[in-house]
Amino acid sequence: MAKKLYVGNMNYATTEQSLCSLFSQFGEVVAANIVFDRYSGQAKGFGFVEMADEKQALEAIQALDGNEFEGRRIRVNEAIERERSRSQSSSSYSKQGYSYGGY
Repeated sequence: MAKKLYVGNMNYATTEQSLCSLFSQFGEVVAANIVFDRYSGQAKGFGFVEMADEKQALEAIQALDGNEFEGRRIRVNEAIERERSRSQSSSSYSKQGYSYGGY
């Protein structure tokens, strides 16, 4: 079964292709995605890699977490899927109409 991994503290110049190459040493990579800021278009320094086999994904975590890649010490963990509900909008208001910032 496929396993999705979180990859953090990446170099802002890292490409999806180089990320895929790094993880393909451990098995089949289904997808590699880097997260970009929607306004500036600059990479945010983290992304996700989906590997076809769970055992190979766990091997990649053990081998790569804390190691240097393209000049940065990357973090590699199992990705945790977050549920996004209607109440988690970018700005939330109390009954009095005050903003809580949405952070």
